[in-house]
Amino acid sequence: MFRKRLIAGGVAMLGLATFLARGQEQELDSLKVCKDTQKLLFENSLVRIIDDVIPPGGAEPLHRHPHGVVVTLAEADAETVNAAGVVAKTHFRVGATWSEPTVHQVRNIGTTPTHWIRIDVK
Repeated sequence: MFRKRLIAGGVAMLGLATFLARGQEQELDSLKVCKDTQKLLFENSLVRIIDDVIPPGGAEPLHRHPHGVVVTLAEADAETVNAAGVVAKTHFRVGATWSEPTVHQVRNIGTTPTHWIRIDVK
């Protein structure tokens, strides 16, 4: 009897943790949080493709991305701050890179707009 209650309690806790994690994911969804800078280009059950442009001096608040490919269309300078508070200043060059899942803030610290196409893998 005790084992059944313990297992039921564990399942309930797992369900609660999953519910909270999904809520946080939706809360930090980049398209919802960064409405002024990110636009949906295409979405299906496999990928979501986002056009992301930040004007000079502009910023995106804390948001998340799953893993995927980031295509940089314009050279630009940006500062990112991840969820742990680690700051990185980067000069982005035209090209494509793989990106692991991330939660971050982004600020354009250059004099030209940033421009990325993000292909998020679901």
